[in-house]
Amino acid sequence: MAKISALSGFPEWLPAQQLVEQHVIDVFREVAELHGFSGIQTRSVEPMSQLLRKGEIDKEVYVLRRLHADEDDAEQTDPDRTLGLHFDLTVPLARYVLEHQNDLQFPFRRYQIQKVWRGERPQDGRFREFYQADLDVIGQDDLPGHIEAEVAVVMAQILARLPLGSFRIHANTRRLSEGFFTGLGLSDHAAVLRCLDKLPKIGPDAVRTLLLDQTGASTEQADACLAFAAIRTADASFADQVRALGAQGELLEEGIAQLSAVLERVEAAVPGVICADLSIARGLDYYTGTVFETFVEGHESLGSICSGGRYDALASDNRHTYPGVGLSIGLSRLVSRILSAQLAEPTRPVPTCVLVAVTDEDQRPASDQIARRLRERGIACEVAPTAARFGKQIRYADRRGIPFVWFPGTDGTGGEVKDIRSGDQQTADANSWQPPAGDAQVRIVAGPGAVTD
Repeated sequence: MAKISALSGFPEWLPAQQLVEQHVIDVFREVAELHGFSGIQTRSVEPMSQLLRKGEIDKEVYVLRRLHADEDDAEQTDPDRTLGLHFDLTVPLARYVLEHQNDLQFPFRRYQIQKVWRGERPQDGRFREFYQADLDVIGQDDLPGHIEAEVAVVMAQILARLPLGSFRIHANTRRLSEGFFTGLGLSDHAAVLRCLDKLPKIGPDAVRTLLLDQTGASTEQADACLAFAAIRTADASFADQVRALGAQGELLEEGIAQLSAVLERVEAAVPGVICADLSIARGLDYYTGTVFETFVEGHESLGSICSGGRYDALASDNRHTYPGVGLSIGLSRLVSRILSAQLAEPTRPVPTCVLVAVTDEDQRPASDQIARRLRERGIACEVAPTAARFGKQIRYADRRGIPFVWFPGTDGTGGEVKDIRSGDQQTADANSWQPPAGDAQVRIVAGPGAVTD
């Protein structure tokens, strides 16, 4: 067989790494369900006519084609029949809501953990195939404002249970930004947002030049926009700083009230994780209310690990409009950083807690019986692959990372159990023996790269 070359952008974790990823998935699911969110799965493909509605993503969509499809086949030429792999979970959600609207109860609380595909250049933390994890509340025609804070609280509780260390959710609102720009006399809000979005990459001096050249702003207006974007507070004190910059108006006050309410509610539920950050501009041309970006302390180079906000037009038909609030994690990207920075590791590389030894092949049924009894009681185990000398079977367990070896007795359930880490060995019965609590299941613990107090 020819040498196999790695294919970049398509992560494949080793078993111990896979346990870390599964832990992240399990935490997301457990917390979401604790708050009443239902899990869904959507198909992996959508018509190209739907996938390309966002326009700018067209170069990243993978098209699904049969190997020997005719060039004039309608499935290859008709956008409504040509299929592509979904690049996020929002387009499938919009279609899902419209297709199943008569069977769903609104507000519809949904979480989704599923693979997506993007044909972009692979780099650190960016893949072409990866898991995305979304959390959304979808309304029918209307959706209460307090949902914006509620979704942020759920996501904060998810992130707090992951092996990340300290993180911060940064929040802004579209009304606040647009109200401020309007109060300054700037009408091209989209152009201003595009310029401010470049602040992290090119800095304030270059952004000031862009504001002057591309938005029609005066020097005073450009400086006011930069001062506005520099405001960051952990509470509602951002409001006084905004008003001190001179802009006024009803829309501005609505934005201040909206962001203040979100900060207050999230702080009450999950103290110390949210702040107002008026530099957030990305997505404000799409989101209609609060927008969120989340950063991990010490890993700012990773960028935002979780983003989203309120959107008032997820989908619509002739009868209803479906507004929503959602947050999304690039789960594989997050797991990649957890692994590369050694923020977490499993207590052992395999689920197996006990290796049941085999005295000789004629006695294998006795070993199988002990394994069955242990599994019936929820203890993960496997039977040795060969009836080698016991020393060799112990070494096999050690290489696998299995902490206990069971040496069968003569009665079908008894024997002796050896903790191969300490050498301690004791008589045991498969009907009653329990491993120590810390060994019963694989646990994910802080790795050598984790920050400790």
